Amino acid sequence: MSDITEALGTAAEGGLLAKAVSKGGTPVEKGHFAEGACLNCGTQLNGKHCHECGQKAHLHRTIGAFVHDLLHGALHLDGKVWRTLPLLILKPGKLTRRYIEGERTSFVSPMALFLFSVFLMFAVFQALGISTPTDIRGDTAAQMRALAAAEIRDLEQNREDALEMLSQEGVSAAEREELQKQVSDFDQRLEGIRQAQEELPFLDTIFGPENGDAEGRNPASVETGADGDTSVPLNDDGTARMTIDRSGVDWIDEAFEKWRTNPGLMLYKLQANAYKFSWLLIPLSIPFVWLLFAWKRRFKAYDHAIFVTYSITFVSLLFITLSLLAAAGIGGGWVFLALAILPPLHLYKHLKYAYDLSRLGAIWRLTVLHVFILVILLLFFQVLLLLGGF
Repeated sequence: MSDITEALGTAAEGGLLAKAVSKGGTPVEKGHFAEGACLNCGTQLNGKHCHECGQKAHLHRTIGAFVHDLLHGALHLDGKVWRTLPLLILKPGKLTRRYIEGERTSFVSPMALFLFSVFLMFAVFQALGISTPTDIRGDTAAQMRALAAAEIRDLEQNREDALEMLSQEGVSAAEREELQKQVSDFDQRLEGIRQAQEELPFLDTIFGPENGDAEGRNPASVETGADGDTSVPLNDDGTARMTIDRSGVDWIDEAFEKWRTNPGLMLYKLQANAYKFSWLLIPLSIPFVWLLFAWKRRFKAYDHAIFVTYSITFVSLLFITLSLLAAAGIGGGWVFLALAILPPLHLYKHLKYAYDLSRLGAIWRLTVLHVFILVILLLFFQVLLLLGGF
């Protein structure tokens, strides 16, 4: 065993030494690798990059180089950003068309810029405290019922485990006496919880159809209007309470129960899922954009994907900018005016020049696209609700 350990240690030492020396035996000097042959594939270099594998000819081994790689990898802060952002803001159609037609190296890819904008929006919103409320009071009765049911399940499981140990051979008298005491204690606690459930009148009046109306609602907690309408259930403090009827589908009813018992937590999960699954907006949007150009065969699904991704990225960056301005006390009503004007104007320019449309063609497609956007957002919200239930 010691031989294996020593061999692994020697191999690790050799690996570290190999990293400090190039393939041609050239050592690292002052954090820079000597140039000559490509350190990745060994090809003789003829320029700033290896023509075989594409690796840079001149490499660094300094902490500054590490920090640069970190910023570049996480934020893509290089020359491409400063070429891409001005076009995205001022000439989105030109950017999309140039990227589709093959100018890929000059610009940040749509997906990379989209992910960066989502990451930045999440960070800015958290820093500014822009989040869903988490102090919403849920259905107290349903919470107590759920807690009681969970406690009963745990006690019943512990009781079964104790009985199983009692049935085994070789249990000493002292152990048997201790297990019997545990079983008796579990029985008493189960009886107490079940009795408490039966003696909680407000639980029965809310959930028990025998104490409510035909739909199982408590008459004391239903507001009666001037016309005799009794459709608005109330909380104990007199405020309106939202109720969700059962669908008959177990997994849907389970999701409804979570929303009713802990709406604050579910709203937080909804917000978290909106960030994590924001990329779903892209595949949800592509079919609707395709419908606008279904008879124009020269536009492919790839074209629509680039158009959609850059459009969503612009809106995300706009939200970030306006949120920072509002937090700084700059803008006031101008922020809402910008939200109402800039996205449609940007979308119009994007449509017109990305797809080479006439002014009329861009306007009617923009009008229809606004309807499609509402449908897409509704579908996205439904997906988030579904994900939040699990």
